Amino acid sequence: MSEVARNELPVVVIGAGPVGLAAAAHLLERGLEPLVLEAGEQPGATISAWGHVRLFSPWRYDIDAAARRLLEPTGWSEPDLDSLPTGAELVEGYVAPLAATPQIASRLRTGTRVLAVARDGADKSRSLGRERRGYRVRTVGADGRVTDVLARAVVDASGTFSTSNPLGVSGLPAAGEADAAPFVTGPLPDVLGADRDRFAGRHTLVVGMGHSAANTLLSLVELSEATPGTTITWAIRGGSARRLFGGGTDDELPARGLLGTRLKGAVDAGRLRLLTRVSIEQLVPGAESVQVLGTAKDEPLALDVHAIVNATGFRPDLDMLREVRLDLDPVVEAPSALAPLIDPNQHSCGTVPPHGEQVLSHPDDGFYLVGMKSYGRAPTFLLATGYEQVRSVAAALAGDRAAADAVELNLPATGVCSSDLALEADGESAAGSCCGSAPAEPQLVTIGVGAPAVVGFASGIVHGRSGDGDDA
Repeated sequence: MSEVARNELPVVVIGAGPVGLAAAAHLLERGLEPLVLEAGEQPGATISAWGHVRLFSPWRYDIDAAARRLLEPTGWSEPDLDSLPTGAELVEGYVAPLAATPQIASRLRTGTRVLAVARDGADKSRSLGRERRGYRVRTVGADGRVTDVLARAVVDASGTFSTSNPLGVSGLPAAGEADAAPFVTGPLPDVLGADRDRFAGRHTLVVGMGHSAANTLLSLVELSEATPGTTITWAIRGGSARRLFGGGTDDELPARGLLGTRLKGAVDAGRLRLLTRVSIEQLVPGAESVQVLGTAKDEPLALDVHAIVNATGFRPDLDMLREVRLDLDPVVEAPSALAPLIDPNQHSCGTVPPHGEQVLSHPDDGFYLVGMKSYGRAPTFLLATGYEQVRSVAAALAGDRAAADAVELNLPATGVCSSDLALEADGESAAGSCCGSAPAEPQLVTIGVGAPAVVGFASGIVHGRSGDGDDA
């Protein structure tokens, strides 16, 4: 393929979430033709899956500048910039209207899942003339039809939510884990809402020690107070939950501190059973429940539960990129230049400096991982960071090197509060939140910006994995 032909092709954007749509908006402003491929039937499908979760950053950090410029002429009503949207509100008030703008709607294909990306006419091992070749993006539609799309460049904003880490030990699935899939709920079930019947009066095992696990556990505790027979077991791989309990009232993020304090109180009060040093080795599904076999503190473990919440974290889907030459960190699976800034083995509540195209580039020119997928296996991502990533990438693809390198990210120097828990920690009424009404606490939250003095955001792990010892 000649260079001229390559430049006549669109830039394929994988994923129609906030970051993917922002990429399309920036590409359009640069005079480049985007084609957005979304696996879901609607834009923002992944966010809709956790629509009950309240973001930890207010609207002012959730709206991309180029996207705003597309929306304003349509009569779009800007939300209260200081209010705190749920995932459902983010889709309804921003993602869906942005995808419906004439400029993006005509360039969006929903129900289109990407199977693979490769250089057109060259496998991974072929170097001769590689830089002149565009990309071949293989897709499958809802009807099962496989179609190849040619692109001058590819921006992968497909995220990581669909690829949870397995329940088994050593990063591997437990024996029988695939067969037990009907009993695994996903990392953020709507315990007090749409999924209530799945948990009420039943035994649930929550696996994981992040904030998603904590929020689910607290929701289950509330459910158990209203519905007798609701039983909760919490399994962690470490020897202590101290890291998640955090600093309580001394925590720099009020909602996070309150989250840890309440969870510790629930454990101390015996409202849930905490198992430490757990290794899940086998899952044996039955008609109504699944048996969980393994060890806890080197003693045999055998649980019979009705549901398993796999709050085990996420990993990027790299199988679709086997034919692309990537430069990924062997630990985090993020771009090598970005990985040292976000590695949870090294960082706790440290900050991530603004970064753009140079940090995100790979040996195959014109291919980029952006948004949550650019973070690989590292936890916690802020939308504003993704927006700056794609602004820089669009500038680079348009040949504006100066704009691509002029990376800026304006965030508050202190934590951004975003949940009813945060409002309560500040002594305010949840009734004054963005929704106008206050869902029953505790509220699910995602952790956002946090470190003082410099621009960036917390890793979401209170002390970082580097602090883990035998009892942590």
